[in-house]
Amino acid sequence: MPEVILPGASGRIEGRYSPGKRPNAPIALILHPHPKAGGHMNNPVAVTLYQLFVKRGFATLRYNSRGVGKSQGEFDSGVGELADAATALDWLQANNPAATQTWVAGYQFGAYIGMQLLMRRPETDGFISVSPPSNMYDFSFLAPCPASGLFLHGTADTVVPPVEVERVVNKLRTQKGIVIDYELEEGASHFWQDHLDAVERRVGAYLDKRLEEKPA
Repeated sequence: MPEVILPGASGRIEGRYSPGKRPNAPIALILHPHPKAGGHMNNPVAVTLYQLFVKRGFATLRYNSRGVGKSQGEFDSGVGELADAATALDWLQANNPAATQTWVAGYQFGAYIGMQLLMRRPETDGFISVSPPSNMYDFSFLAPCPASGLFLHGTADTVVPPVEVERVVNKLRTQKGIVIDYELEEGASHFWQDHLDAVERRVGAYLDKRLEEKPA
């Protein structure tokens, strides 16, 4: 899990990168929760997502967005953070030009940024969005959503009530050509304390299902 430094619009971007197990390995980008709420690339949910892709042979990158850890710059209310995500995906693709698939996975604020990135990168094959803050940010930009993916949420989430996520999911499910999975974990909060195993189990099972349908 070597440390990498990427050149970003606001200076260096600090990341952790695990190369794929073969030259044409699929790639995955992991996005962390809100910087102003203490979010960083070593957040337990972000690390769990990272490890799930690494175990399946993906070339996987997680990173600190601007102003977090060793990454330069300042929080930019999502605009600069989306630019950082695009820079990180560019780096992943440049280092893995033969990649068979491209995935984006994010938690909380990272899920919001990840879904925006998805809209700008139609080559994306799949996404994972854990606890997307759909009551704090407008997700109407997902029209149409270019890829199938998984939304994972907790029934005990008081920060983002499940009904808020269900509105987004129901809208996306009206689209043809994509399949949106929505899973609720009983008793899990917005922060997934004591429920990290559920993230591992549910996201892992979803990835295995997708990779069986379309091997990477």
